[in-house]
Amino acid sequence: MGSIHGKRAALSLEKPEDLQMICKALSSPLRLDIMRALWKRSMNVGELAEELNQPMSTTALAVKVLEDAGIIKTEVQPSTRGTMKICTRKLDYIGLELTPREEQQQTTSISLMMPIGGYSIAEGVQPTCGLASKNAFIGEMDTVSAFYLPERFNAQLVWFQEGMLEYRFSCSNYDELDFNWLELSFEACSEAPMYRNPWKSDIAVEINGKRLGIWTSPADCGGRRGVLTPEWWAETNTQYGYLKTWRVDDSGTYVDNERVSRVNISQLHLKDERFITVRIGIPEDAENHGGLNLFGESFGDYPQALLMKMGYQIHR
Repeated sequence: MGSIHGKRAALSLEKPEDLQMICKALSSPLRLDIMRALWKRSMNVGELAEELNQPMSTTALAVKVLEDAGIIKTEVQPSTRGTMKICTRKLDYIGLELTPREEQQQTTSISLMMPIGGYSIAEGVQPTCGLASKNAFIGEMDTVSAFYLPERFNAQLVWFQEGMLEYRFSCSNYDELDFNWLELSFEACSEAPMYRNPWKSDIAVEINGKRLGIWTSPADCGGRRGVLTPEWWAETNTQYGYLKTWRVDDSGTYVDNERVSRVNISQLHLKDERFITVRIGIPEDAENHGGLNLFGESFGDYPQALLMKMGYQIHR
């Protein structure tokens, strides 16, 4: 089935049979309800039927369709009355590429991953603020000096009320590359005491000193544990965020395919330095000063830190 990495699958028109099977399997309200139920925990068919108030036979048929499509997996285990079939989610994320390969730009791309604690500068950071690794807090909370502790490179969650974090990306053979487009994705949400919804915050992204635009986070997300959030982290705190993808190309800047500004790839002057400067945070001129939570690959819902992708052609 397409390309699978862990619990993430990427589908395309190059394998239409996989695409059709997945879409058909997810076209039923009952099968979607089963996916929601299995997010909480693994269940047997009887438990699913009881949870969803459905006949056992109807639930078993829906489970088989999801299993055949590779979306869930089942395992037969012994029980007091013989055996039972335990159902578990196999996929948590499915991406669709609907552009035929022959129509895609013949451009090579590279991906660069940056840990969220790998920033060069923490400018104007204001409490509430802090950092946490996968196992513990880093330094004291609400203490700006903690943002420059060496342990910051282990950070899996960074939060602050106001300020900007500056990161610098580079790659080998940088001088030989002509960039056609750039994408930056990260998981983030607002920052409030504990968590709060609604709680708006204007999160800005700048590249090489050029502001791409503002994305307004609607909430500081909580109420259920993040998929990757470690057990030591209190359930009353922020748990997860929104995965947002910023793309800059010849036509402008987009967040999740929605245009946010006319800033295009040429205005970023990517060749002026030997690295690309990325700034993320809450600017002073923000209308909604609702803070920022930035998630690493071991916190929140998505197993990634800052991910930059660039499409390029090589010149000699």
